[in-house]
Amino acid sequence: MSNLSKRILLNAFHMNCVVHQSPGLWIKPGDTMERYTELDTWVELAKVLERGKFDALFLADVVGVYDVFRGNREAAVSSAAQVPVNDPLPLIPAMAQATEHLGFAWTSSVLQNHPFAFARTVSTLDHLTRGRVAWNIVTSYLESGAKNFGQKGLPKHDERYDIADEYLDICYRLWESSWEDGAVIKDRQRGRYTDPSKVHSVDVDGKYFQVHGIHLSEPSPQRTPLLYQAGSSPRGRQFAAQHAECVFVLGPNPGVVGQYVADTRSRASALGRNPDDLKFLSYVKVITGGTEAEAKRKYDDFLESISYDASMALLSGWSGIDFGAFTPDQPLEYIETNAIRTLLHGFTEADPTRKWTLRDLAKYIGIGGAGPVLVGAPEQIADQLERWVAAGVDGFNLAYAITPGTFVDFVDGVVPVLQQRGLTQREYQPGTLREKIYGAGQKRLLDRHPAAKYRTISSGQRHEPAASLDAVAE
Repeated sequence: MSNLSKRILLNAFHMNCVVHQSPGLWIKPGDTMERYTELDTWVELAKVLERGKFDALFLADVVGVYDVFRGNREAAVSSAAQVPVNDPLPLIPAMAQATEHLGFAWTSSVLQNHPFAFARTVSTLDHLTRGRVAWNIVTSYLESGAKNFGQKGLPKHDERYDIADEYLDICYRLWESSWEDGAVIKDRQRGRYTDPSKVHSVDVDGKYFQVHGIHLSEPSPQRTPLLYQAGSSPRGRQFAAQHAECVFVLGPNPGVVGQYVADTRSRASALGRNPDDLKFLSYVKVITGGTEAEAKRKYDDFLESISYDASMALLSGWSGIDFGAFTPDQPLEYIETNAIRTLLHGFTEADPTRKWTLRDLAKYIGIGGAGPVLVGAPEQIADQLERWVAAGVDGFNLAYAITPGTFVDFVDGVVPVLQQRGLTQREYQPGTLREKIYGAGQKRLLDRHPAAKYRTISSGQRHEPAASLDAVAE
């Protein structure tokens, strides 16, 4: 089938917990995620992904609990639906040490860390991995998460993106302008490690954050990590158009996702960016086997282990709606909420001819999580992935039904087919994660990215904080 010319990017989508996007399936014999607290579990997964020439492992995270369903956390806690959940960040150095090329994207909300401390953490990881880290920028959607950090509640949807704009403004300054190129001289004869004239203070008094001081870390291989973003609301797409290099998109079919991609590229172009600089990765879950019948048997077997309550706990948390107040056969209608707006839109408006019930959604979410499930033999899966790429995506964030089985099946079955069609890499591009995505010599932010303008900030000048990157990009 392949008449595509561009290379398909592959990420594995995971989370440092028992259950990520497959509520109920942790009980299956082939799943090892009850050992998520052990480093060997993650090192084994990283090696499988590098064997399959995946670009990166993408680690999701939440800093709250799914307590919307029936007004409490019981369903989520009892079924391990994204709780207990450990910090994803400490996993990265161990996995990086066990691999040579695999990248590591991890999720951190702008509500959970001060940008000054976060910027230093990123630089530290970028050093330790030799430039193989990416940051998935999120603004949070769980009310419980905001309360965990002492806030009265979650800021309004669009204000969370205003906070993120200011957060990025500070991080860019710390990463890109605090230390000049050539500041680190390592002069043993004179005993001078750094030229202090080339290290500059970042002074920002913003609406949400204040910083006065130098970045404490010397420049890392990428300086700014590869930037992911996963919001698909209109405000989220505008944020992606301005900041993101890679965009995580979610939709039930290629047509819907293609609309998100086209709109975000158009917004990027309006901001003066090259729309092709944005790489879009779509969420899919693949269940495959040696034959189509074998794949369908696996799917049917998974279907028997779905937990309705766990599925509803996730859906209620994602949407901000307590579906415990409805019967399982209740039709789903679109309701605007302060949580993830795109999720309900995907179900209710993408296919106007279909009326989803909560029971339908429980089955859908129980295997697929928040996105589509592709079932078939490796050649059939490759054909389906090509149709998504034809709709405008650059690659995939592949979720799992069970770990490591889902990824092993994909690496052993689908990857060879994609490689034979010339659609995925057989060998890695040397260099940083950004170079592996954009090509040799692109270890830092592309010169066309708006944040590259921070490199021109001269020494000895105090710059007022930009309300947004627009002030810097002009």
